Amino acid sequence: MAKNVTTIPATRNRFTADPISSRKKRKVAGYARVSTDMEDQQTSYAAQCDYYTSYIQSREDWEFVGLYSDEGISATSTRHREGFNKMVEDALDGKIEIKLA
Repeated sequence: MAKNVTTIPATRNRFTADPISSRKKRKVAGYARVSTDMEDQQTSYAAQCDYYTSYIQSREDWEFVGLYSDEGISATSTRHREGFNKMVEDALDGKIEIKLA
């Protein structure tokens, strides 16, 4: 004979203790970079900045935390890429969860 078992659904996430019904926004940042100061690259740089800002802000499940950028900086090394290095630092500090580049 089968026993009548009642299951009580979980109300909290077992890892974070947050309510299961809550949808926390993810912290998202964009990163734009061009490697030269040439005029055609400036158009690309502006387009990247506009795209990432608009796209991130259009998502209801994301919180726009900023746009990091490096203009006219080579990609061969990250040593002089201040925007990139600041973004990495902020991600390690938990200020960013997702990065779009």
